[in-house]
Amino acid sequence: MKEMVRLEGIKKKFGDNLIIPNIDLTIADGEFLTLLGPSGCGKTTLLRMIAGLEEPTCGKIFLDNEDVTTCAPYKRDVNMVFQNYALFPHMNVEENIRFGLMMKRVSKEEQQERLEQVLYLMQLEDFRTRRPQQMSGGQQQRVAIARALINNPKVLLLDEPLGALDYQLRKNLQLELKNLQRGLGLTFVYVTHDQEEALTMSDRIVVMNAGRIEQDSTPDKIYHNPSSKFVARFIGESNFFFIDEQNVLVIRPEKLNICEEEEKNAKHPLPSYYGTVVDIVFYGTIDKVFIRLDNSNQTVIAYQYFDDVKRWHADERVGIWWYPQDGVSVKS
Repeated sequence: MKEMVRLEGIKKKFGDNLIIPNIDLTIADGEFLTLLGPSGCGKTTLLRMIAGLEEPTCGKIFLDNEDVTTCAPYKRDVNMVFQNYALFPHMNVEENIRFGLMMKRVSKEEQQERLEQVLYLMQLEDFRTRRPQQMSGGQQQRVAIARALINNPKVLLLDEPLGALDYQLRKNLQLELKNLQRGLGLTFVYVTHDQEEALTMSDRIVVMNAGRIEQDSTPDKIYHNPSSKFVARFIGESNFFFIDEQNVLVIRPEKLNICEEEEKNAKHPLPSYYGTVVDIVFYGTIDKVFIRLDNSNQTVIAYQYFDDVKRWHADERVGIWWYPQDGVSVKS
Protein backbone atom coordinates (compact mmCIF):
# COMPACT_ATOMS: atom_id res chain seq x y z
CA MET A 1 0.00 0.00 0.00
CA LYS A 2 1.26 3.48 -0.89
CA GLU A 3 2.78 5.48 1.95
CA MET A 4 1.27 8.93 2.53
CA VAL A 5 2.79 10.20 5.81
CA ARG A 6 6.08 9.16 7.40
CA LEU A 7 7.52 10.41 10.68
CA GLU A 8 11.15 9.58 11.34
CA GLY A 9 12.75 10.05 14.76
CA ILE A 10 10.35 12.80 15.80
CA LYS A 11 11.13 14.48 19.11
CA LYS A 12 9.48 17.56 20.56
CA LYS A 13 10.48 19.76 23.49
CA PHE A 14 8.77 22.84 24.87
CA GLY A 15 11.48 24.56 26.84
CA ASP A 16 12.90 21.92 29.18
CA ASN A 17 9.83 19.70 28.86
CA LEU A 18 10.24 16.68 26.60
CA ILE A 19 6.74 16.08 25.21
CA ILE A 20 7.57 13.45 22.60
CA PRO A 21 10.78 11.47 23.29
CA ASN A 22 11.02 9.61 19.97
CA ILE A 23 8.38 8.48 17.47
CA ASP A 24 8.53 6.68 14.13
CA LEU A 25 5.21 6.29 12.35
CA THR A 26 4.01 5.51 8.83
CA ILE A 27 0.46 6.20 7.59
CA ALA A 28 -0.81 4.63 4.37
CA ASP A 29 -2.68 6.40 1.59
CA GLY A 30 -6.44 6.17 2.19
CA GLU A 31 -6.07 4.99 5.79
CA PHE A 32 -8.19 6.18 8.72
CA LEU A 33 -5.62 6.34 11.52
CA THR A 34 -6.51 7.48 15.02
CA LEU A 35 -4.10 8.85 17.61
CA LEU A 36 -5.67 7.83 20.91
CA GLY A 37 -4.62 8.63 24.43
CA PRO A 38 -5.29 10.66 27.57
CA SER A 39 -4.97 14.44 27.69
CA GLY A 40 -1.35 15.56 27.61
CA CYS A 41 0.03 12.41 25.95
CA GLY A 42 1.30 14.30 22.87
CA LYS A 43 -1.28 13.32 20.25
CA THR A 44 -2.38 16.87 19.36
CA THR A 45 1.25 18.03 19.30
CA LEU A 46 2.01 15.24 16.83
CA LEU A 47 -0.94 16.26 14.66
CA ARG A 48 0.13 19.92 14.70
CA MET A 49 3.63 18.92 13.58
CA ILE A 50 2.17 17.06 10.59
CA ALA A 51 0.14 20.19 9.81
CA GLY A 52 3.19 22.44 10.12
CA LEU A 53 1.78 24.41 13.06
CA GLU A 54 4.64 23.11 15.22
CA GLU A 55 8.19 22.18 14.24
CA PRO A 56 9.80 19.02 15.60
CA THR A 57 12.86 19.50 17.78
CA CYS A 58 14.44 16.55 15.98
CA GLY A 59 13.41 14.25 13.16
CA LYS A 60 11.76 14.49 9.75
CA ILE A 61 8.24 14.57 8.37
CA PHE A 62 7.46 13.25 4.89
CA LEU A 63 4.24 13.80 2.97
CA ASP A 64 3.81 11.64 -0.12
CA ASN A 65 7.60 11.02 -0.07
CA GLU A 66 8.39 14.76 0.08
CA ASP A 67 10.31 16.13 3.06
CA VAL A 68 8.04 18.84 4.50
CA THR A 69 9.70 19.16 7.90
CA THR A 70 10.46 22.86 7.49
CA CYS A 71 7.66 23.75 5.04
CA ALA A 72 5.08 26.34 6.08
CA PRO A 73 1.54 25.00 6.70
CA TYR A 74 0.15 26.54 3.48
CA LYS A 75 2.81 24.71 1.46
CA ARG A 76 1.72 21.30 2.76
CA ASP A 77 -1.10 19.48 1.01
CA VAL A 78 -2.97 18.91 4.26
CA ASN A 79 -5.93 20.55 5.98
CA MET A 80 -6.91 20.57 9.64
CA VAL A 81 -10.33 20.48 11.34
CA PHE A 82 -10.45 21.76 14.92
CA GLN A 83 -12.77 20.96 17.81
CA ASN A 84 -13.98 24.58 18.03
CA TYR A 85 -14.69 24.73 14.24
CA ALA A 86 -12.70 28.02 13.82
CA LEU A 87 -15.30 29.49 11.45
CA PHE A 88 -15.41 33.20 10.63
CA PRO A 89 -18.53 34.57 12.36
CA HIS A 90 -18.99 37.46 9.89
CA MET A 91 -19.04 35.11 6.87
CA ASN A 92 -21.85 32.85 5.72
CA VAL A 93 -21.42 29.17 4.89
CA GLU A 94 -20.40 29.72 1.27
CA GLU A 95 -17.86 32.40 2.18
CA ASN A 96 -16.34 30.28 4.97
CA ILE A 97 -15.95 27.29 2.67
CA ARG A 98 -14.55 29.31 -0.25
CA PHE A 99 -12.02 31.18 1.88
CA GLY A 100 -9.05 28.85 1.30
CA LEU A 101 -9.58 28.85 -2.47
CA MET A 102 -9.79 32.65 -2.52
CA MET A 103 -6.44 32.89 -0.72
CA LYS A 104 -4.96 30.54 -3.33
CA ARG A 105 -6.45 32.72 -6.10
CA VAL A 106 -8.33 29.82 -7.64
CA SER A 107 -10.59 30.97 -10.48
CA LYS A 108 -14.20 31.84 -9.59
CA GLU A 109 -15.48 29.16 -11.94
CA GLU A 110 -13.45 26.43 -10.22
CA GLN A 111 -14.37 27.82 -6.79
CA GLN A 112 -18.05 27.51 -7.64
CA GLU A 113 -17.68 24.00 -9.02
CA ARG A 114 -15.83 22.75 -5.97
CA LEU A 115 -18.22 24.60 -3.64
CA GLU A 116 -21.26 22.88 -5.10
CA GLN A 117 -19.55 19.51 -4.75
CA VAL A 118 -18.75 19.87 -1.05
CA LEU A 119 -22.11 21.46 -0.21
CA TYR A 120 -23.79 18.39 -1.71
CA LEU A 121 -21.32 16.01 -0.08
CA MET A 122 -21.81 17.51 3.40
CA GLN A 123 -25.57 18.06 2.98
CA LEU A 124 -25.25 21.83 3.39
CA GLU A 125 -27.01 23.05 0.25
CA ASP A 126 -29.90 24.52 2.23
CA PHE A 127 -27.57 26.38 4.62
CA ARG A 128 -25.32 28.22 2.16
CA THR A 129 -26.43 31.73 3.22
CA ARG A 130 -26.48 31.13 6.98
CA ARG A 131 -23.83 32.41 9.36
CA PRO A 132 -22.24 30.13 11.98
CA GLN A 133 -24.25 31.58 14.87
CA GLN A 134 -27.46 30.58 13.05
CA MET A 135 -26.45 26.91 12.94
CA SER A 136 -26.22 23.99 15.34
CA GLY A 137 -22.91 22.53 16.47
CA GLY A 138 -23.25 19.59 14.10
CA GLN A 139 -23.97 21.87 11.13
CA GLN A 140 -21.00 24.08 11.99
CA GLN A 141 -18.77 21.03 12.13
CA ARG A 142 -19.96 20.02 8.66
CA VAL A 143 -18.99 23.49 7.42
CA ALA A 144 -15.53 23.14 8.97
CA ILE A 145 -15.03 19.78 7.26
CA ALA A 146 -16.35 21.12 3.95
CA ARG A 147 -13.90 24.03 4.18
CA ALA A 148 -11.06 21.54 4.59
CA LEU A 149 -12.25 19.19 1.84
CA ILE A 150 -12.71 21.90 -0.80
CA ASN A 151 -8.92 22.25 -1.02
CA ASN A 152 -8.59 18.59 -2.11
CA PRO A 153 -5.93 17.80 0.52
CA LYS A 154 -3.90 14.62 0.46
CA VAL A 155 -4.38 14.30 4.22
CA LEU A 156 -7.18 15.53 6.46
CA LEU A 157 -6.14 16.12 10.07
CA LEU A 158 -8.93 16.15 12.66
CA ASP A 159 -8.29 17.29 16.22
CA GLU A 160 -11.15 15.99 18.40
CA PRO A 161 -13.67 17.37 15.88
CA LEU A 162 -16.72 15.86 17.62
CA GLY A 163 -15.68 16.58 21.20
CA ALA A 164 -18.01 19.55 21.69
CA LEU A 165 -21.15 17.79 20.42
CA ASP A 166 -23.82 15.97 22.40
CA TYR A 167 -23.78 12.17 22.57
CA GLN A 168 -26.38 11.32 19.92
CA LEU A 169 -25.13 13.87 17.40
CA ARG A 170 -21.57 12.66 17.96
CA LYS A 171 -22.64 9.09 17.18
CA ASN A 172 -24.38 10.18 13.97
CA LEU A 173 -21.40 12.22 12.78
CA GLN A 174 -18.98 9.38 13.55
CA LEU A 175 -20.82 7.25 11.00
CA GLU A 176 -21.02 10.12 8.50
CA LEU A 177 -17.30 10.85 8.80
CA LYS A 178 -16.29 7.22 8.34
CA ASN A 179 -18.55 6.84 5.29
CA LEU A 180 -17.17 10.09 3.89
CA GLN A 181 -13.59 8.93 4.34
CA ARG A 182 -14.29 5.61 2.65
CA GLY A 183 -16.15 7.26 -0.21
CA LEU A 184 -13.41 9.80 -0.91
CA GLY A 185 -10.49 7.44 -0.24
CA LEU A 186 -8.74 10.24 1.68
CA THR A 187 -6.12 9.74 4.37
CA PHE A 188 -7.58 10.77 7.74
CA VAL A 189 -5.44 11.32 10.84
CA TYR A 190 -7.83 11.64 13.75
CA VAL A 191 -7.07 12.68 17.34
CA THR A 192 -9.35 11.68 20.20
CA HIS A 193 -9.32 10.57 23.83
CA ASP A 194 -12.66 8.78 23.30
CA GLN A 195 -11.89 5.06 23.12
CA GLU A 196 -15.31 4.10 21.72
CA GLU A 197 -14.94 6.68 18.95
CA ALA A 198 -11.53 5.28 18.03
CA LEU A 199 -12.70 1.66 18.00
CA THR A 200 -15.74 2.30 15.80
CA MET A 201 -14.16 4.63 13.23
CA SER A 202 -10.55 3.62 12.69
CA ASP A 203 -8.72 1.29 10.34
CA ARG A 204 -5.77 1.52 12.72
CA ILE A 205 -5.23 2.96 16.19
CA VAL A 206 -2.03 4.34 17.68
CA VAL A 207 -2.36 4.36 21.47
CA MET A 208 -0.10 7.02 23.02
CA ASN A 209 1.12 7.40 26.58
CA ALA A 210 3.49 10.15 27.78
CA GLY A 211 4.63 10.90 24.22
CA ARG A 212 5.34 7.28 23.34
CA ILE A 213 3.49 4.72 21.26
CA GLU A 214 2.13 2.00 23.56
CA GLN A 215 0.49 -0.02 20.77
CA ASP A 216 -0.07 0.41 17.04
CA SER A 217 -2.58 -2.02 15.59
CA THR A 218 -6.14 -2.62 14.38
CA PRO A 219 -9.08 -1.87 16.73
CA ASP A 220 -9.81 -5.59 17.05
CA LYS A 221 -6.27 -6.49 18.13
CA ILE A 222 -5.95 -3.54 20.48
CA TYR A 223 -9.15 -4.50 22.28
CA HIS A 224 -8.69 -8.27 22.37
CA ASN A 225 -4.87 -8.37 22.61
CA PRO A 226 -3.65 -5.29 24.49
CA SER A 227 0.13 -5.10 24.61
CA SER A 228 0.36 -3.49 28.05
CA LYS A 229 -1.60 -2.88 31.22
CA PHE A 230 -1.96 0.77 30.18
CA VAL A 231 -3.67 -0.16 26.90
CA ALA A 232 -5.91 -2.71 28.63
CA ARG A 233 -6.95 -0.12 31.21
CA PHE A 234 -7.42 2.73 28.73
CA ILE A 235 -9.32 0.78 26.04
CA GLY A 236 -12.59 -0.55 27.41
CA GLU A 237 -12.95 -2.12 30.85
CA SER A 238 -10.66 -4.81 32.18
CA ASN A 239 -10.12 -7.00 35.21
CA PHE A 240 -6.53 -7.60 36.34
CA PHE A 241 -5.26 -10.71 38.09
CA PHE A 242 -1.60 -10.73 39.14
CA ILE A 243 0.34 -13.75 37.94
CA ASP A 244 3.66 -12.69 39.49
CA GLU A 245 5.58 -9.45 40.11
CA GLN A 246 6.12 -8.81 36.41
CA ASN A 247 2.97 -10.16 34.76
CA VAL A 248 -0.76 -9.48 34.94
CA LEU A 249 -3.62 -11.46 33.40
CA VAL A 250 -6.22 -9.27 31.69
CA ILE A 251 -9.83 -10.52 31.52
CA ARG A 252 -12.49 -8.41 29.82
CA PRO A 253 -15.82 -8.24 31.75
CA GLU A 254 -17.70 -10.02 28.96
CA LYS A 255 -15.29 -12.97 29.33
CA LEU A 256 -15.70 -13.24 33.11
CA ASN A 257 -18.27 -15.87 34.05
CA ILE A 258 -20.22 -16.04 37.32
CA CYS A 259 -21.48 -19.18 39.03
CA GLU A 260 -23.03 -20.03 42.36
CA GLU A 261 -20.48 -20.50 45.11
CA GLU A 262 -21.22 -24.20 45.62
CA GLU A 263 -21.57 -24.99 41.92
CA LYS A 264 -19.21 -27.79 40.96
CA ASN A 265 -19.99 -29.60 37.72
CA ALA A 266 -18.53 -30.40 34.32
CA LYS A 267 -19.99 -27.38 32.54
CA HIS A 268 -17.02 -25.20 33.30
CA PRO A 269 -13.74 -25.19 35.21
CA LEU A 270 -13.89 -24.81 38.97
CA PRO A 271 -14.13 -21.17 40.03
CA SER A 272 -10.79 -19.40 40.08
CA TYR A 273 -11.91 -16.92 42.76
CA TYR A 274 -14.82 -16.46 45.14
CA GLY A 275 -16.46 -13.27 46.28
CA THR A 276 -19.63 -11.32 47.07
CA VAL A 277 -21.81 -9.31 44.71
CA VAL A 278 -21.65 -5.72 45.99
CA ASP A 279 -23.57 -3.86 43.28
CA ILE A 280 -25.44 -4.28 40.01
CA VAL A 281 -25.69 -1.31 37.63
CA PHE A 282 -28.13 -1.17 34.72
CA TYR A 283 -26.49 -0.14 31.39
CA GLY A 284 -29.28 -0.59 28.88
CA THR A 285 -28.22 -3.73 27.02
CA ILE A 286 -26.40 -5.26 30.01
CA ASP A 287 -26.08 -5.15 33.78
CA LYS A 288 -22.63 -4.63 35.25
CA VAL A 289 -22.12 -6.94 38.19
CA PHE A 290 -19.49 -5.75 40.69
CA ILE A 291 -17.92 -8.51 42.79
CA ARG A 292 -15.56 -7.99 45.73
CA LEU A 293 -13.11 -10.88 45.91
CA ASP A 294 -12.50 -12.73 49.15
CA ASN A 295 -9.40 -11.85 51.18
CA SER A 296 -8.80 -8.82 48.98
CA ASN A 297 -9.88 -5.23 48.40
CA GLN A 298 -10.13 -5.99 44.69
CA THR A 299 -13.47 -5.55 42.92
CA VAL A 300 -14.00 -7.11 39.49
CA ILE A 301 -16.70 -6.50 36.88
CA ALA A 302 -18.69 -9.05 34.90
CA TYR A 303 -21.35 -8.30 32.31
CA GLN A 304 -24.74 -9.91 32.82
CA TYR A 305 -26.85 -10.24 29.70
CA PHE A 306 -30.62 -10.23 29.91
CA ASP A 307 -30.97 -13.70 28.38
CA ASP A 308 -28.85 -15.22 31.15
CA VAL A 309 -30.79 -17.87 33.05
CA LYS A 310 -29.57 -16.76 36.46
CA ARG A 311 -30.09 -13.20 37.70
CA TRP A 312 -27.63 -12.06 40.34
CA HIS A 313 -28.39 -9.84 43.32
CA ALA A 314 -26.40 -7.83 45.84
CA ASP A 315 -24.87 -9.77 48.75
CA GLU A 316 -24.99 -13.12 46.91
CA ARG A 317 -21.95 -15.37 47.24
CA VAL A 318 -20.49 -16.30 43.85
CA GLY A 319 -17.57 -17.89 42.12
CA ILE A 320 -15.92 -16.48 38.98
CA TRP A 321 -14.11 -18.29 36.16
CA TRP A 322 -12.95 -17.86 32.57
CA TYR A 323 -11.72 -19.96 29.69
CA PRO A 324 -7.90 -20.03 29.37
CA GLN A 325 -7.98 -18.55 25.85
CA ASP A 326 -9.82 -15.46 27.11
CA GLY A 327 -6.96 -14.26 29.31
CA VAL A 328 -4.20 -12.01 27.96
CA SER A 329 -0.91 -11.79 29.83
CA VAL A 330 0.75 -8.35 29.88
CA LYS A 331 3.59 -6.72 31.78
CA SER A 332 2.55 -5.09 35.02
